[in-house]
Amino acid sequence: MKTIIKYSIIVFAICSFNFAKAQTDSITTIYQNAFTSINNMLIGKEPISFKKAVFISENAYYHNQLSYEAFNTYIQYLVKISQAFRKANTLQNYSYSDSSEIAISASVFKIMKDSIFDTKHNLAIHPFIYDFEDSFAENDWSKMFVTKLLATHTGNCHSLPFLYKILCEEQGVKAYLAYAPNHIYIKQRNKKDGWYNSELTSGLFPIDAWIIASGYVSTQTIKNSLYMDTLSQKQSLAQCIIDLARGYERLKKENYFDFVMMCCNTALKYNPNYVEGLLYKSETLKTQYDYYNATNTTEKAKKIYPEMQTAYVSLAKLDYREIPEEMYYQWINSLEKNKEKYQNKEISDTFNK
Repeated sequence: MKTIIKYSIIVFAICSFNFAKAQTDSITTIYQNAFTSINNMLIGKEPISFKKAVFISENAYYHNQLSYEAFNTYIQYLVKISQAFRKANTLQNYSYSDSSEIAISASVFKIMKDSIFDTKHNLAIHPFIYDFEDSFAENDWSKMFVTKLLATHTGNCHSLPFLYKILCEEQGVKAYLAYAPNHIYIKQRNKKDGWYNSELTSGLFPIDAWIIASGYVSTQTIKNSLYMDTLSQKQSLAQCIIDLARGYERLKKENYFDFVMMCCNTALKYNPNYVEGLLYKSETLKTQYDYYNATNTTEKAKKIYPEMQTAYVSLAKLDYREIPEEMYYQWINSLEKNKEKYQNKEISDTFNK
């Protein structure tokens, strides 16, 4: 119980902030500095750290009032629990040369999706579960955050795979983000089964057929790497750049066009067929175009119209189709309802024994 109290205090330190404190930097300055920090990783001026990039994008939204030390301390606490679980629970029925890496992935998955007790039967950590309230963060952008996930143990298809990736990478194991319609999941591989998928929202291991079953993944979208492809480290940072832009828009509410466009263009430089980046760029240009027309600055509207048109045409050529929210939830729930049909039994047996 003392351990839980100790780390509850650390989580509070991560997520507490004081807006009453005098701010020496404007929102724009904070976000420009955050962009520079992540971009420095992209251009090679700083070592790439997905963990740090995630924190930077979230900290900017909180006016730089979060504690990276507290954030990292709690991450290391989860790593230690993962290591302790792995020591106490030897991986069964897997004798390939990458067994140590698979054991790490299995332990991370276990501590995220199940209650873990210490040797005295005290609760060390309880599961990280799906937050069904405002899961697309339409009302509260912090619903997307790993810091929110750590504080509440509830998250979504954004924060849950982000945390899994961070915990794997802290232990030297590769875990790749991958996209499905309006969704992020994890792809990894092992020597026995090859590539496999991990779904952190439900705690299952779906086969590719489940992702295709959404009805919004065509052969062309797979071929064009919109969906079901692994993201490189730089492409994962591009996701953080878009997250940064969306946070800035939420705070600024107006006059955000230049920063958002800079973020979109940077993200698309490293992932040209990044559907969220293309869509966000298209929507921002459309909002900007409508704004200029409404304020009678038609010359500016005329200048951005070709770029807006090009962005929308690019999405159409890639065969992008927007999945309605209701259809999305039906698809997500279909995995739980059809485990026998969509579950990767081999991976499930390896990770759960």
